Amino acid sequence: MNKSVRLGEFLQIRRSLLQPADVGLPDFGERRRVPGLRRDELAQLAGVSLSYYTRLEQGVSLNASPEVLDALARALGLDEVEQAHLHDLAHATRRGSKRRRLAPEHTDDATRQLLGAFGDAPAVVLGRRSDVLAWNRTGHALFAGHLDPQIPDQPDRRPNMARLVFLDAHTRDLFVDWPRKARAVVGKLRLAAGQYPDDSTLAVLIGELAMKSAEFATMWSENRVRNWDMAAYRMRHPLVGRLDLNLQSLTIPQESGQRIVVATAEAGSGSQAALHLLARACAPLARRAGHSSEAAGPAPARTGTS
Repeated sequence: MNKSVRLGEFLQIRRSLLQPADVGLPDFGERRRVPGLRRDELAQLAGVSLSYYTRLEQGVSLNASPEVLDALARALGLDEVEQAHLHDLAHATRRGSKRRRLAPEHTDDATRQLLGAFGDAPAVVLGRRSDVLAWNRTGHALFAGHLDPQIPDQPDRRPNMARLVFLDAHTRDLFVDWPRKARAVVGKLRLAAGQYPDDSTLAVLIGELAMKSAEFATMWSENRVRNWDMAAYRMRHPLVGRLDLNLQSLTIPQESGQRIVVATAEAGSGSQAALHLLARACAPLARRAGHSSEAAGPAPARTGTS
């Protein structure tokens, strides 16, 4: 999609979601031809001329200053994440046809060491498009135990969390409140589209999901963005049953756009016990045998030679 169209689309949709009463304007009860605020009302709130705002929404004006963007964000009632997204869209528009070369994504040794440091806590490394770049054993068992555990090491076959949430029945069934999870996924893809407008693979992913999932297409059209932070989800896992988990996202400083998502449960809860059970179930056989010996006490002394 044309970068100036993205900016104009975002402005138009967010404008349509506001009513005069939402922003302190008098509503005389007149019938409106289109939903939401009119262009002249938003321009007035932002302190810009109607002609300038119209050119901006139509993609004709490409050089909105940070001050104008901040004024529009305040008029639209955008939160901090949405305001940053607006600036990303405007920055992409100003760059015009200049494309930024994006390096292929991978996990370096330091990231893999960090992943291992989480021990039995489920952890997954996601890239800028939500591709799964790596996971630990419990992360694989929690989110995608039906997939080959080595598949993230194959760039052409890596699973993508957005694709799994919308197109994979196993993953969809994991989340009790699937629509809430799905909207969070779409909002994060919207955020990525603003941050990486030159990522053609991301554009292909969005197009694929819109074609294959009417639910994705509807949610995408809402033009909402979501930040990567902490979210609580109730899950139903085929091996260990119900889980109430916090999914926390940690940014990887040395790798742009990458983050580790870690699942935790309240201490002493049934969900924590279920995570321990899941970790035990997916542990290597030798490790499980070792734990069994420890639980049973010291082994008796052996005689003779092997």
